[in-house]
Amino acid sequence: MKEGIGHQFQTETKYQREPYSPGAVEGQQKREKLKEKLVDKSWPLPPPDREDGWPLFKAINSRRSVREFRKKPVSLAALSQILWAAQGITLKAGDFSLRTAPSAGALYPIDIYVCVQAVESLNPGLYHFLPAAQTLRMRYEGDFSQLLADAALNQDFLAEASLVLVLTAVFERTTWKYGARGFRYLYLDAGHIAQNAALAAVSLGLGSCPVAAFFDDEINALLGVNPARESAVYLLAVGWPRK
Repeated sequence: MKEGIGHQFQTETKYQREPYSPGAVEGQQKREKLKEKLVDKSWPLPPPDREDGWPLFKAINSRRSVREFRKKPVSLAALSQILWAAQGITLKAGDFSLRTAPSAGALYPIDIYVCVQAVESLNPGLYHFLPAAQTLRMRYEGDFSQLLADAALNQDFLAEASLVLVLTAVFERTTWKYGARGFRYLYLDAGHIAQNAALAAVSLGLGSCPVAAFFDDEINALLGVNPARESAVYLLAVGWPRK
């Protein structure tokens, strides 16, 4: 696809380190090591509960940005519930499906990766959520919490959370239809998804914090995505609030 103003916006609004700063060099070395550990294992998630939970207005009233978390694992069922609320399938008709969050043209350009730090029954690592199967696919195994926090301008609470959702935008899923205007829709879609996830988290007794300040290239390299076609647009830390 020919690059235009949308790609220019995406590039020119990125946070970037000085290329030879200590943080950039160290981060690059760590990410290069990760490429040697690429794995491909899948974990089916527990079926989501589509009926119970808090009343909507109670969840809206209770949601706060939480930046202090307890060192306590989140259950696999809770993670499944949050991911379903964010991007789960609500209707299937042949190859067509609808999801829990709205999307321009029902094109769903946002993918969700999960940096698992403390989730029951899952090893720490980076996972990719597959909504159609309600499944997680592991990409890298290991503790990436501090590397993620460093890439997010040293926001250390990201390393303390039980998990971090990383939302990426796959540009051509939207721009093939809407052209450069599709870049607007990418960010609207990400906001819809993150709010669903945040409300699901608080209804499960968990806290969350949205994060938009991060070095794009470092998060993309951590995930192993090609930034010419897919890029991180949103982080959401989730865990047990420290009360």
